[in-house]
Amino acid sequence: MMETYLSPLYISLSTVFTATVITFFTGIAAARWMARYQGQMRDFIDGILILPLVLPPTVVGLGLLMLFGKHGPVGQMLLLLGATVVFSWPATVIAATVVAFPLMYMNARGAFEQVDINVENAARTLGANEWRVFWSVTLPLAWPGVAAGAVLAFARALGEFGATLMLAGYIPGKTATIPVAIYFAVQDGDMNQALVLVVIVLFIVFASLGALAYFKSKTYKAVTV
Repeated sequence: MMETYLSPLYISLSTVFTATVITFFTGIAAARWMARYQGQMRDFIDGILILPLVLPPTVVGLGLLMLFGKHGPVGQMLLLLGATVVFSWPATVIAATVVAFPLMYMNARGAFEQVDINVENAARTLGANEWRVFWSVTLPLAWPGVAAGAVLAFARALGEFGATLMLAGYIPGKTATIPVAIYFAVQDGDMNQALVLVVIVLFIVFASLGALAYFKSKTYKAVTV
């Protein structure tokens, strides 16, 4: 009986933590570059990066399926290597990463844009290279906003349903994340299982909201001090 609840919980948490780590680093890299980029393509690139946030999850899932499916460009390359992504655990990670990335990116970009460029220039004047400036000056100053973005990305990845169902499907013990498991539990008329999984999700989400409130308070203090 416990397996009914523990399996979706384990799949969800392993998926969400992996997706959050990926979005954390890719979001920071993209946000840092866009925060200083002033080219003519800025708005277009920015729109592409936040596109998964505004598109319906099923549309995102269909796009991923066309990309990673056996007839898609990435899917065909994987088949040559004897691998496949669709209807596997990595598919849950890909779906969660794609839909969570915009939240990490937007929060990190906003945090980097608030960092005083004169402080960075002062560090460069003292002989620090770009790598040192970023890790010793920029990131610490922007950290509350970056961390808040990571929390939001975590919560979004946890609640991902549409894209996951399209790309990973519903395979108990393999791709059945909590949101997908709740949907099929309701479809099967097992409301007790669905309600228990809902309570688990609510507990995790409230913990995430507490972390978000903490980082927002840190951001406020950083601005007012």
